[in-house]
Amino acid sequence: MSLADLPLGPLERAFVASLQRLEPEAADNVLMAAALCCEALSAGDVCLPLQRLAGRRPWPEIDLALPPLATWRAQLEASPLVGGPGGYAPLILHADRLYLARYQAYEEQLAERLLARAGARPEVDEARLADSLARLFAFNRQVPDWQRLAAAQAVRRRLAVISGGPGTGKTTTVVRLLAALLEQPGGERLAIGLAAPTGKAAARMAEAIRNAKAELPVSETVRAALPDEARTLHRLLGSRGDSPRVRHDAGNPLALDVLVVDEASMVDLALMAKLVEALPPQARLILLGDKDQLAAVEAGAVFAELCEGRGFDAQAAAELQRLTGQAVPVLAPQSRLGDAVLLLTHSHRFAGDSGIGELARRINAGDAPATRALLEQGRADLAWNAAPSAVALVERLEQAYAPYLQVAGEGDPASAFAAFNAFRALTAQREGAFGVSGLNEALEARFKRQLKVPVRERWYPGRAVMVRQNDYALGLFNGDIGLCLGGADGLRVYFEGDEGFRGFAPARLPSHDCAFAMTVHKSQGSEFAEVLLALPEQPSPLLTRALLYTGITRAKRQVEIWALPARLAEAVTTRAERASGLAERLAVALAAPPPATPNEQVPAGDQLRLF
Repeated sequence: MSLADLPLGPLERAFVASLQRLEPEAADNVLMAAALCCEALSAGDVCLPLQRLAGRRPWPEIDLALPPLATWRAQLEASPLVGGPGGYAPLILHADRLYLARYQAYEEQLAERLLARAGARPEVDEARLADSLARLFAFNRQVPDWQRLAAAQAVRRRLAVISGGPGTGKTTTVVRLLAALLEQPGGERLAIGLAAPTGKAAARMAEAIRNAKAELPVSETVRAALPDEARTLHRLLGSRGDSPRVRHDAGNPLALDVLVVDEASMVDLALMAKLVEALPPQARLILLGDKDQLAAVEAGAVFAELCEGRGFDAQAAAELQRLTGQAVPVLAPQSRLGDAVLLLTHSHRFAGDSGIGELARRINAGDAPATRALLEQGRADLAWNAAPSAVALVERLEQAYAPYLQVAGEGDPASAFAAFNAFRALTAQREGAFGVSGLNEALEARFKRQLKVPVRERWYPGRAVMVRQNDYALGLFNGDIGLCLGGADGLRVYFEGDEGFRGFAPARLPSHDCAFAMTVHKSQGSEFAEVLLALPEQPSPLLTRALLYTGITRAKRQVEIWALPARLAEAVTTRAERASGLAERLAVALAAPPPATPNEQVPAGDQLRLF
């Protein structure tokens, strides 16, 4: 069987063709490894673990098996297309992981820079810091007070990784730790930046900090110095269209002393590597996120890997107790990031008897029977339809959105957004009867009949849309939600803004989709009073614990799950694991890479095209 017969996508075929031009005698097993590495990257993996496929059929429908691990590895090591760490070749083999060269470099450089930053200790007036922490976190009665401890570490370190579920006070923590930083000697001169992966997340972060800083027990000077504008990471770094390069890098660093990144779980490996490279070595980096949420759409699960192996040794625990008065459990860290990683555990959104909070805990524990038992208890904030049908689902959604459509007909943006955010339908996938496309199409058809709108008419009062691409001229960003409302000037699409609601003529909008139903991925960073989460009828690789957890924790008051028992169990028990070597690099000091050997050399012109 030739390579041309393999079920490869266009990108994989183009990559294999380029490698064949570089090395016409390349072995088929090497070229298949390259194609599989490319496929793995598209699926979110940073690399291809050889043991995952060695001796197996990589494409079940094709009667073709790869060689055993030792044989396959020897073939790769003998190929001029494959180099070792420190080599210069299109593919890099490190241990039993095969990387595209660029991603191996991203991973290696990110680990090195994070470890250097975590080991640095800025000069801190600890007496003043202790006073700031006692005053700023006096409202907290939890023991230990992880918000106070996280703030202490973020001030005393150049790297802080703060993870917490919904309602655990990440924004409260960061605005108060920034105030503590500003109260340090010379704090008034600090250049502080706020950023997030998406425009929607950046806007929410800025709004939350503006609201939180008004209640701080600090001077007006400190309050005024707190930032309340956030940018997307791409805009912060100066992305250049389709080029992987950005304007800010090690040679042209960001003019910042402190950078806070919210929703860091959504940041992929490539973007995180560029961000850390662009930050001056003396600057503090504070990453906020939820380690249990869905990872980035692109390759890597960086934030979750950074949270692995966290702990406090005896010295760190003693220092923190002296500074904050908080006793910290001693647990030797398994990661060299060590005490730079903190986990906020107390949820202020979900009370101790909250069904949603308990459901989230059982899902994260991977306990399918306990999850099902909880859903069968009839809790006030939980509902489960264990025998869903597509027709019944559309009818249920039509009923749920009826109050919103009635309010939308009145044309008041504030009332319309309040009604729309009271309920949201979330799905695991885009296609199918239980997917975004099918549900939105069915709902729009029903709404148009109800409102007596012609079938071919795209716009009508109440239509909800989600922006798909950033438009900096209009100030609209990927993920922003707009509602079409009527008025004296005809139909306009309104978006929530920092200073109220902004209306646009429908024709001015950038690319967008209908948004009555949205994927769980797109809902990250959002909150709704009630959520209906629909899982597909058929098994799907998208059904994972992280997806289920992320979906149900978008709700503040009630969650309704439409899922067959088998699909629910699959989601709870399936842990999404992305192949990567970042956690290993942070946990274990690696030996210096061997020098490149002759079979790792590739003609310079072709190197530039491949890398």
